[in-house]
Amino acid sequence: MSIKAVVVDPAVEGRLVFQEVTEPNPLPFEAVVKVVSISLNRGEVRRAGVAAAGWRPGWDLAGVVIKAATDGSGPKEGARVVGMLGAGSWAQQVAVPTFALAEVPEQVSFAQASTLPVAGLTALHALRKGGLLLERSVLITGATGGVGDFALQLARLSGARVVAQIRKPDQEAQVREAGAEAVVIGDTIPDNPPFGPYHLILDSVGGTVLGSALSHVSEGGTLVSYGTSGGTQVTFDASKFYPIGRASYYGFILFDELKMVEPAGLGLAALSNLVASGKLQTRISIEADWSEIADVAQQLTERTYPGKAVLHIS
Repeated sequence: MSIKAVVVDPAVEGRLVFQEVTEPNPLPFEAVVKVVSISLNRGEVRRAGVAAAGWRPGWDLAGVVIKAATDGSGPKEGARVVGMLGAGSWAQQVAVPTFALAEVPEQVSFAQASTLPVAGLTALHALRKGGLLLERSVLITGATGGVGDFALQLARLSGARVVAQIRKPDQEAQVREAGAEAVVIGDTIPDNPPFGPYHLILDSVGGTVLGSALSHVSEGGTLVSYGTSGGTQVTFDASKFYPIGRASYYGFILFDELKMVEPAGLGLAALSNLVASGKLQTRISIEADWSEIADVAQQLTERTYPGKAVLHIS
């Protein structure tokens, strides 16, 4: 039996097409999930732009277990779940390791759940690099993106004094609603930023923003770098960084964190429960059928919307 999946085809405009593929053949520790909703992330879309023909993109998914893992682990048949894969989640059915799945409370929609894996887990694990955040100052750059939005909310829930860096003044209301106590506007961090220096900085921008942010880490503080949407080349004044003392620059890759720190399912369960209790909001700017995936992926590349885009599998 075959199913539909999104596959890279370099010969087609947008490079993303639907193809018939073989239905999943799960390993003993994998459950088969009927996918209901997916959300898009810049990393997978960027890779789809250069991947070879036949590669299947997709990280985030939410749906229903139609075949439980034969080793007895994980959710049972019929469970509503959220999960993630290293690739290939943009399909009608997928086999997912049970350690990368979490059951979704009834109060949480599939659309909401699908936004949590990569963006939510990145925010969660990046913030954990700062340890206890109560009354600590935290700077989040690129704060209007999917990760930034979750990071603002989670930092606020942790009791941090949260500062958001944004590019445009008209984005200020959005980040303040998400939890920012103060806002920095523009491509550089000023000499005397609000609540600086910072115990923890989460940077997804790179470029000029990262170069200036490195001067504003507090003694013993950490800058976590997980993206370069504003430029891959960074120049900074080393004479302002090393004298800070015990300051750290941490290169962050989510999939490595999930291998070494804790499996995805644990964080996904925590995030789902926060959504169910109303403590964490999911900002969905686009919600459409997955037939529009090439167009929505292009919009993500061009950064035409804040937050997340969710597509439903028809």
